Amino acid sequence: MRASEARAAAADWIERHGGRLPGFAGAYLGGSTAALPPDAPVPPGSDVDVMVVTEGPAPGVKPGKLRHLGALLDVTLVPAEQLASPDAVLSDYHLAPALRADTVVADPAGRLTALHEDVARRFAEPRWVAARQAHALRRVTDGLRGLDATAPWPQAVTAWLFPTGVTTHVLLVAALRNPTIRLRYVAARDLLAAHGLARRHEELLELLGSAALTAPRAEQHLRALADTFDAAAAVARTPFAYASDITPAARAVSIDSLYARIRAGQHREVAFWLAATAARCHTVLDADAPEALREERAPHFAALLADLGIDSPADLTARAADVLAHLPTLTDTADAVRHAVAGSSS
Repeated sequence: MRASEARAAAADWIERHGGRLPGFAGAYLGGSTAALPPDAPVPPGSDVDVMVVTEGPAPGVKPGKLRHLGALLDVTLVPAEQLASPDAVLSDYHLAPALRADTVVADPAGRLTALHEDVARRFAEPRWVAARQAHALRRVTDGLRGLDATAPWPQAVTAWLFPTGVTTHVLLVAALRNPTIRLRYVAARDLLAAHGLARRHEELLELLGSAALTAPRAEQHLRALADTFDAAAAVARTPFAYASDITPAARAVSIDSLYARIRAGQHREVAFWLAATAARCHTVLDADAPEALREERAPHFAALLADLGIDSPADLTARAADVLAHLPTLTDTADAVRHAVAGSSS
C-alpha cells in the first residue's frame, strides 16, 4: 500500500466513524507514515496515527489499532484543551511534530488549520526546540525518580523501560526529527552516526541493557514473545490503555515486523520494543489468564529481562539511577546536535 492510500483510508475512517465520537472537534494525522511521500510504500508493520480531537469530558480508552480499507490505523483521542494555544503545542514534544506538517483531515471550526500554520512557521525556532528538548528530558527524570519498583512486576518493568527509552527522544527532538515510538533506538542510532557520535548510542544501549545482545538471541526472544502475544490476545478482556496493541490486528506491528529488523542488524535496538510488548502481554495475562498459562509464559519473560540485566526490583532501581546519572552527558549531546542542526539550516 502506498502512503497516499493509507492516508486516504484514515480520512475515510474519520468521515465514516470519527465524527460520531463524543465531542468530536477535528482530526489530523501523525507518525512516520504521515510524513512519507505520497507514492512511497508504507513499510511492513507500520500504521497510520490518527489523532482525533475531542471537547468536553476527558476521553476514555482510545480506539487504538484497527483495520480500515486495508490500512492499519492507530486512533488516539486528544483533548482539545491540550491544543489550546500554539505555544502550548510548540513546547510539547509529542504534539508539535504532527502539527508541524499539513496533515489536518477534519476541521469543523478551522482551528486545527490555523494551529498547524502557526506551529509550522515557528517549529524550528531555537526557543521552541529547546523547550521540547527540556520537555522530553523531564519525562525521563519524572518517570525514573517516581519509579515504584515494588509494583506488580510487568508494570514495574514498564515504568522503568519507557522513561529510559525517552532518552532517545531527547536527541531526536533536538534534531527536529520525529520522536518515533517502536523504533526510537534505531532512529537515535542513525542520528548519532550522522553526527559522528556513535559512542553515545552505545551508551544508550548499555543503559537499556541490550548492548551485548546478539541477533540469534533476539530472534529467539521474539519467537517466544510471539507465542506469548497470541496467548495474551486470546484472553484479553481488561480495558488497559494499550489494549488494542495486544490484538491480532496489531500483531503485524508488534511482532511480525521485528523479524526483518533483527535480520537487518537492528537486534540491539528492537530489544526496547521486545521488552515493552512482553511487559504489556504479561500485564494482560496477570489480569485475564488462568494461572497455568501465566506460569507457562513467565520463564520466557524472565529470560528476556535477564538478557537485559534485569532480574529483580533492585535491578530496576539501580538501572534507573544509572540513567539519571547519565543525563548530563545526554543533555550535552542533545545540545551539540541541536546547535549543529540549527547551524546547518541557517
